[in-house]
Amino acid sequence: MSSVPMTAIRGRFLDIQNTVAQARDIHDQVRYVEDGLLLTENGKVSWFGEWQQGQHLVPEYIQVEYYPDQLIVPGFIDTHIHFPQTEMVGAYGEQLLEWLDTYTFPTEIQFSDKAYADKIAQFFVQELLKNGTTTALVFCTVHAASVNALFEAAEQHHMRLIAGKVMMDRHAPDALCDTAETAYQDSKALIEKWHGKGRNLYAITPRFAPTSTPEQLAKAGQLKAEYPDVYVHTHLSENKNEITWVKELFPEQKGYLDIYHHYGLTGSKSVFAHCVHLEEEEWDCMHDTDSAIAFCPTSNLFLGSGLFPLNKTWEKQVKVGLGTDIGAGTSFNQLQTLNEAYKVQQLQGDKLSAFESLYHATLGGAKALNLENILGNFNIGKEADFVVLNLKATALQTLRQERAKHIEDALFALFTMGDDRNIEATYIYGQKAYAQNV
Repeated sequence: MSSVPMTAIRGRFLDIQNTVAQARDIHDQVRYVEDGLLLTENGKVSWFGEWQQGQHLVPEYIQVEYYPDQLIVPGFIDTHIHFPQTEMVGAYGEQLLEWLDTYTFPTEIQFSDKAYADKIAQFFVQELLKNGTTTALVFCTVHAASVNALFEAAEQHHMRLIAGKVMMDRHAPDALCDTAETAYQDSKALIEKWHGKGRNLYAITPRFAPTSTPEQLAKAGQLKAEYPDVYVHTHLSENKNEITWVKELFPEQKGYLDIYHHYGLTGSKSVFAHCVHLEEEEWDCMHDTDSAIAFCPTSNLFLGSGLFPLNKTWEKQVKVGLGTDIGAGTSFNQLQTLNEAYKVQQLQGDKLSAFESLYHATLGGAKALNLENILGNFNIGKEADFVVLNLKATALQTLRQERAKHIEDALFALFTMGDDRNIEATYIYGQKAYAQNV
């Protein structure tokens, strides 16, 4: 990657310094700098601290970008999203399996056309930036062209995306089905082309167990064995009818997760979306294999899938990140996602604090993606992806923020009332990639 210019950012900063084992420990790791300075060099954090201590480090030729009234946080991390479903957000009236047949599959067929895939990929990446999302784990379609389109769009911004071609050889329209062998060959070629190129990373992506034959899942496992550094990204235990169907299709396995585990698809770089209805032994397997969950509250509510037990992830020590799950999810925006996550917790008699919310959207998400060593906060040496937030984007927000007693209260109000209007600027690899007023 070519050298990236140095930047100097001054303003109010908030991040979580280290990953934690329990939600109660997050408060001890909160770092709030009222008047701070962030220096970036070649896309990474080179210095971070108090303005008074660091201002002499800013070279005379560098213009300091100053945000005195805003709040600067690490870039938001989306651990589960479908770029081909961008145009079908808010599709009416179905639960998961019927929704796939009625809306998703007809939409995804269009991505055999590279020009069409390019158009949606460009829109998708801009929408991520507009919403402060700087890293995402993304489903493409069965078409290799969709993967190429997405990575090409992300490369224009030096953006860190993880993505892969869907593997799907049954229970879908013929126009969307590959075979076990073609899925293997296409995925292998895409891994060789994209994984580790710039900031791009690849994910082996069987859609979910019902749409892959045992032969295809075995090929997915073969890919993982041949390329242990790549990711695995799929769905798990989203919907009760889905789980019943899976058990009928794979009677020889102990349960839904055991199918993936049997084929070598669990592990520290494996992310399973939803996991609303895991059984106890599946929680244990998630922990034992260091696999991660993508919690997708807007999607789970929209499709009526159920309430995800977030507190169980702390109890069982299972990695978890936030997912918008566009297009069953209803917003690209992680502020709105956290708003719904809070309500999901309330409905289960639990609470979700502002600082825990920030953790899941940033450093916790990085941990879920096995990227906590390079993303998620302002520690020196990490990649400089961050978001400038306007806490007073509307008249109501302004009124509410004037009553905020401290930064945690201000942050909670933002997570409850915020949307894309609150994203003033998004920086990728130290450079401004989006500004609301441009």
